[in-house]
Amino acid sequence: MAAMTTETRSDRLDAATLAHLQGWQGRSERLRDTVTAAPVAALSATLDRDDPAPDEGTPLPPLWHWLYFLPHARHSEIGADGHPKRGGFLPPVPLPRRMWAGGRLRWEPANPLQVGQRVERTSTIRSVTHKSGRTGELLFVLVEHSIANEAGLALTEEHDIVYRSAARPGDPAPAPQRPPLEGQAAWSRTVVPDDVLLFRYSALTFNGHRIHYDRRYVTEAEGYPGLVVHGPLIATLLLDLLRRELPGAQVAAFEFRALRPIFDLNPFSVHGRPSADGRRVNLWAQDHEGWLTMQAAATLA
Repeated sequence: MAAMTTETRSDRLDAATLAHLQGWQGRSERLRDTVTAAPVAALSATLDRDDPAPDEGTPLPPLWHWLYFLPHARHSEIGADGHPKRGGFLPPVPLPRRMWAGGRLRWEPANPLQVGQRVERTSTIRSVTHKSGRTGELLFVLVEHSIANEAGLALTEEHDIVYRSAARPGDPAPAPQRPPLEGQAAWSRTVVPDDVLLFRYSALTFNGHRIHYDRRYVTEAEGYPGLVVHGPLIATLLLDLLRRELPGAQVAAFEFRALRPIFDLNPFSVHGRPSADGRRVNLWAQDHEGWLTMQAAATLA
């Protein structure tokens, strides 16, 4: 993500490369895991929650399934950015910047994920699409995850991954946006994204991407002003706000889209506003200047 260079771009995708990458469409992998209690307790502490100690049968809060099915690449297989080297299940996209751009999730209310369950995730690459923008090449990879427990399907997730060309001096920056519901939040919370919060979330999700914890790398190699707050962490904080305000609510669906990075240099805020009928909750995050960084919505069961 965001490497700076003054040289001519060498990360163009020609027709042959694009055809090769699109050959990954339809590929699947299956992973198994157990919903153990320790990561649940650790994320609860990381989010500064006063939850009871999790035990067998404790429901898994929405998005906390991201604590499981973690990649375990050997150290020799890690790239310069801290991610596993390209290839394998995901296509070996040569573009240097990659980000988790958003997603859509649907839970099965009658079959919740719970601590103690053995679970299986089937992941399928649904599409690989290409676009050329003002700042270079873009490649969009859509991955669908289906998670099942002993009783059957529990969760379906669509995961949007975007690969981009390296940034160059003079590239136009995307125009920032104000939240559509700015000033209309029913709930708000300020979050201080210090080094410890980012480190603990990286550790819990076994995320070695150096932009989240290596200040020298992120500023010198990638050209960012500070450590980047994880997109999944921001999404988790949005639903955590909903859980704090509506403790008994059950989330049936959630969608989110990352629009602008948040850095650890300043506090940011998360906000929510339920619809008139109470079935849908609009959620969003803003940086310290008030710009919209993530837009989301939850549907309640």
